[in-house]
Amino acid sequence: MRIGEFAQATGSTPRALRHYEQAGLITSVRAANGYRFYDAGVAVRVRNIRHLLDAGLTLDDVRVFLPCLDGDVTEGPASAQALRVALDRLAVMEERIAAQVAVRDRLAGVLAEATRGRIRPVA
Repeated sequence: MRIGEFAQATGSTPRALRHYEQAGLITSVRAANGYRFYDAGVAVRVRNIRHLLDAGLTLDDVRVFLPCLDGDVTEGPASAQALRVALDRLAVMEERIAAQVAVRDRLAGVLAEATRGRIRPVA
């Protein structure tokens, strides 16, 4: 399949596919005219990459999962390295959430003080 067809078939974009290829996560075959062609088997790999990215991992994180990207990444037992990467990413997310909650609380406090409690933040 050419890149546009392949992107549509995998729910991705041509830009994302080029990015995954540049990152060494997928491969394509180049035709004489420079067009990229993808083997249908690469579709499973792309779907797994997207699944891991949607879960909050980065492309660098996804590299750890290379040995299992061609199968069902949710089926087998996770390696110690994969678990470590996921736990590290979760810790980063928790820190970001805590920082955002602190900023929100400060802003809510300033608004409450400035309006003498007449305006209350939503939620």
